[in-house]
Amino acid sequence: MTLDSFRNYCLAKPAVTEEMPFGPDTLVFKIVGKMFALTSLDTERFSINLKCDPERAIELRASNACVLPGYHMNKAHWNTILIDRSVSNAQLQEWIDDSYNLVLTSLTRKKQMELRASNFSSDL
Repeated sequence: MTLDSFRNYCLAKPAVTEEMPFGPDTLVFKIVGKMFALTSLDTERFSINLKCDPERAIELRASNACVLPGYHMNKAHWNTILIDRSVSNAQLQEWIDDSYNLVLTSLTRKKQMELRASNFSSDL
């Protein structure tokens, strides 16, 4: 996975916005103002941070050398994934999907209903 393919994959999801709230070196993807993925643009080694269920986060770290506790994030809820080709793009996409869905389901019922009623309804 490249930075461009990561970016395009995230932006293809319903209701996702791309922002740089931490400055010009950190690209953040949000759904209704809540982060689900981010990456640094100022590192030699490409990595991504994804939200994760705490128990699943521990499992992923134990079984994948490229998965680390979230760098500069709440380590119980975030993983940093080093993009080193040790896992497939399909696996990375699954983890991005999990992060997105975790944030989506954490939204209030009202926000979820608003999203379903919006032009994103066919994708949710």
